[in-house]
Formats: sequence, C-alpha cells, structure tokens
Amino acid sequence: QVQLVESGGGLVQAGGSLRLSCAASGRTFSSGAMGWFRQAPGKEREFVAGISRSDGSTAYADSVKGRFTVSRDNAKNTVYLQMNSLKPEDTAVYYCAARYSARYSSRSENYSYWGQGTQVTVSS
Repeated sequence: QVQLVESGGGLVQAGGSLRLSCAASGRTFSSGAMGWFRQAPGKEREFVAGISRSDGSTAYADSVKGRFTVSRDNAKNTVYLQMNSLKPEDTAVYYCAARYSARYSSRSENYSYWGQGTQVTVSS
C-alpha cells in the first residue's frame, strides 16, 4: 500500500511560483513512477508531468513545458513540482499519483495510488 500526501498549494498572482510536494509512504514507492495531474472546475483530470523511477526521465503536458519542473528525491520518498510563470489557467486541484511500473504514464488509469489533492489558485 502507498499513501500520498500533497502540500504546497495556495494563492499566487500570475507570473508567480509555487512548489508542490508529494510525500509517499509504503515500500512500493521506491520502485514506481510518479505523476502529477490537475483538475479544474468543470473539466476532466489532465496529465501535467511524470517522472520515471528507472532513469529519472520526465514528461510534461504541452501547456506547462518550460514552466514546470518535476523532480524526485528517493531518499526522502518525495516528488516535487516546481511551477514558475504561473497563469490563471493553471488554477486547479493538483494531484500526485504513483504506479507500480518504473516508467511514467500520461494516462490517469495507469496509476494505482492518488493523493488527496492540493488547491492552486492563480489570480490575474
């Protein structure tokens, strides 16, 4: 079993930055890939970023490329999402997710464990 707890969300002005953290517990975390997703009101959950366990490779949604950076600290069982140059359209609840495979996926159905989410609000 893996438990995920996100933190770091909040209210920020457009152009600002936030760093989200996702702390994981459970022995399976050490072997799995991690992903960040978000869901805005009235919209479906969408992929934001993913990071593999095997080689640390990363992937990003086109809408956040060049602005967001995903990283992980396996010693701390924590994954981060650094968000810069935030825009009002980035406003959403952000979720981290874990899967057993070492390779990231952009599909939410491929993740077995989810955090409770953290709200990010970007004002214009």
